[in-house]
Amino acid sequence: MDIFKSLKVSASGLSAQRKWMDTIASNLANAKATRTPEGGPYKRRDPVFMTESVEETPGAAPNAARMGVQVPQIALDQSQPNLVFEPGNPDANPEGYVAYPNVSVVEEMANMVTASRSYEANLQSFNAFKTMATRTLDMFR
Repeated sequence: MDIFKSLKVSASGLSAQRKWMDTIASNLANAKATRTPEGGPYKRRDPVFMTESVEETPGAAPNAARMGVQVPQIALDQSQPNLVFEPGNPDANPEGYVAYPNVSVVEEMANMVTASRSYEANLQSFNAFKTMATRTLDMFR
């Protein structure tokens, strides 16, 4: 595998983890949003991770060592909102319940730590490949 393909794999991981962190930030920011432009409470979002080939050769057999990651879409969580009895709230239904988003702050914070550590690992990998390439070029000077 050449060095540029290795950099592409790490870069795709960096991009995917950044999108995951952006999604988590959106979930946390809207954890108490009971109204959205679509109607109803905010729905938790999750990125969908898929592998992508970093091969430029058409028809090349896939190889796990040459696979990066991409985020082709952000999926909406379809679970039911949390109903809380608040009869004085203007967003309450006729029975007095307010529908709050299905966002768990604890789960989102755990996801943020995971995404952050994955980002750091991809960054270290990217920097290691960059250092190896620089040292290799220096040997030929």
